Amino acid sequence: MDIGLNMSISTNSIDVADIAAKAEALGFESIWLPEHPVMPVNPASKYPGSPDGSIPDYMSDMADPYIGLARASAVTNTIKLGTGITLIPERNPLVLAGAIASLDRFSGGRFLLGIGTGWLREETEVMGGDFDHRWTQARESIEVMRALWTQDTAEYHGRYYDFPPVQCNPKPTQAGGPPVILGGNARNVFRRVARWGDGWMPTASSPEQIAAGRAAIDELAEASGRDPASIGITVFGQPADRDLIGRFENAGANRVIVRLGDTTSVQAMEEMEKIAEAVL
Repeated sequence: MDIGLNMSISTNSIDVADIAAKAEALGFESIWLPEHPVMPVNPASKYPGSPDGSIPDYMSDMADPYIGLARASAVTNTIKLGTGITLIPERNPLVLAGAIASLDRFSGGRFLLGIGTGWLREETEVMGGDFDHRWTQARESIEVMRALWTQDTAEYHGRYYDFPPVQCNPKPTQAGGPPVILGGNARNVFRRVARWGDGWMPTASSPEQIAAGRAAIDELAEASGRDPASIGITVFGQPADRDLIGRFENAGANRVIVRLGDTTSVQAMEEMEKIAEAVL
């Protein structure tokens, strides 16, 4: 079982390079950074993660994950570098493909592309995304990037992205591009994962939900001619509980990501040590 750390890097955070180096030294398998490029003021949308729908303050103060992970890659050698998550409809895939390929190459093939489509309509729309069809848009975006990563000259003609033959370099170190890990618990997530994803990354899930998800993904993968073992499950944002992690492993998860709460002081280093002692 692989154990990673997710965290949010803000204006007041200590250097993410120091956090990453410490995480690698302690033996964590991966680190994961989120994103909210902009946060609309007074949106009508409600945050599904809080009882009253209020949006946590930290969401309006997030450093760009690709800049953070690039900084982390420069001071580490083995720890994997993931986005938890990239809001795919909010990024142009031609630009994003180059950024991801560069990060994957410069890090020696350590990048993991955790993706989602967001819950905040106002943010998606102000960034140019189609909120009502955001997973359709996300699939096109991934198809675009995979074409750019694997072909010397690529073109694409779709609903959201349409361009003539272009070249995009450098190519990622990982053959075919980094793994694409789909976040969320949406109704069709298992079908999406089985059809075009490399993994599933749910949050706020129980071991029982993971076991049901593993069974559903395996069945759908086999029906589409894929090896179910090629599709991993990453359980996101869990507490540092060894017994719970063991239950997730028994349910079919391959990776559990534990949340590092406060990154604004040197106490983050001490918290990482406590988490490592509890789960590694």
